[in-house]
Amino acid sequence: MGVEIKETRVTDAEFEAMQEFVFEYLAASVEKEEEGGRMRWYPWHSAEYRHNHILNVVSLAEEIARKEGADVDITRVAALFHDVAKLETDQDLHPEAGARVAREYLESRAEYPDSFIDQVCRAVEQHAYQGDLNDVSLETQCLIEADLLDKIGANGTALMLLRMGYEARTHMDTDEMVERVLERGYDAASRVESDTAEGIAHQRLKRVKWFREWLEDEIAAMG
Repeated sequence: MGVEIKETRVTDAEFEAMQEFVFEYLAASVEKEEEGGRMRWYPWHSAEYRHNHILNVVSLAEEIARKEGADVDITRVAALFHDVAKLETDQDLHPEAGARVAREYLESRAEYPDSFIDQVCRAVEQHAYQGDLNDVSLETQCLIEADLLDKIGANGTALMLLRMGYEARTHMDTDEMVERVLERGYDAASRVESDTAEGIAHQRLKRVKWFREWLEDEIAAMG
C-alpha cells in the first residue's frame, strides 16, 4: 500500500506573501507604540528578532510535521502566524490575538477551506498551551515543540550572551548565562513528545554543553 500524497493548499507564492504580511504587521506594531516598541532596547522585542524567531519556528515545525505525519500546510501556516500579535498585546493574550489576525488574513486572501482555516487558527490559539501535548492536535503539537526548541541551542545561547551586554556583565559570567540556556533546554526536552523533537532537543543540548566545556577550558574565572 503506497503513501498518500496530499496536494498542498498553499503555494510557495502564497506562503511568501504571508511572510511579508507577518513582518509588516510586526513592524507596524512597533512603530505605532509611543516609545518605539515595547522594551525596544532588547533586540528580542524587535520586529526583526520576532520575525526571525517565527521563521526558525516555521522551519522546525515543518521538519517535525513531515517526519511525524502531521499536515504540513496547517503546521507551517500556523507557525508563521503564531507570534504575529506578540508585539502589540500582552503576553497572555497574544495567542488569541494572533489567531484573529490569521483568520482575517486567510479569509480575505484566497479560497481556503473553512476546515483548514479553523485548524490553523486553533493551533495558533493553543500554541502557548502548558499541558500534556497529547491533548492537542498533532499539528498544534508540532508548533509547540518547534516554539520550545527555538529557545534552546545556538539561538538561545546567543540571546543570553546579548543579554549580558545589556546587563553590563563581564564575559566571566558566561557560565551562568549558558547554564540558564541548559535549564531551559532540559525543561523543553521534558515537554516534547515526538521522536523528531526529542532528537533535535538532544542534539542542541549536546552542542550547548560542548560550548560550556569550551568556555570552562579557556576562561580562567570559570569552571
